[in-house]
Amino acid sequence: MSNHFIREVIVTTQSPEGLPHIAPMGVWEEDGLVTLAPFRPSRTLENVLARSVAVVNACDDVRIFAGCLTGRHDWPLIAGETRGTLRLREAVSHQELQLERVDEDEQRPKLRCRVMREEAHRPFLGFNRARAAVLECAILASRLHMLPADKIRAELLYLTIAIQKTAGPTEREAWGWLLEKIEAHLADAETAPR
Repeated sequence: MSNHFIREVIVTTQSPEGLPHIAPMGVWEEDGLVTLAPFRPSRTLENVLARSVAVVNACDDVRIFAGCLTGRHDWPLIAGETRGTLRLREAVSHQELQLERVDEDEQRPKLRCRVMREEAHRPFLGFNRARAAVLECAILASRLHMLPADKIRAELLYLTIAIQKTAGPTEREAWGWLLEKIEAHLADAETAPR
């Protein structure tokens, strides 16, 4: 997976009952297909296997990445053109995907998807350092169970510099959500029996 250009996106899916699900994920393109690789168990994996469709949303509002990792899942969605798809209303662009095949794996199956529709909604003006720091912090927050406390603290210390220098209100809000989650994790780790 490390040999691919991985895009950090928001993947939107629906359950068989029509319940929407929003999740941040890294995706890449290979052999003309977009690849999603959700961990088992995951709602994204269940939904794509059940419905065979998903939407990859390119998004510049880092609150959505931070929100999904901190229990804030209520982001406006609108129907896509491909049957059964939903996309983020705030997406800069999106790709509606149809599942072509599954490369099985015990931990992380690869869902190989064909792009059925692709659309740009507004110009992407880019990330500043604070947005990039929030994105990195969101990835860190998704891996807390795999990292030692000193590594987490060191990463936070480095990322804080970009927040202090370049963050606006949106980035500060997203950063605050993530800090709350990470600090709670570190406090729990310190009080856990050894």
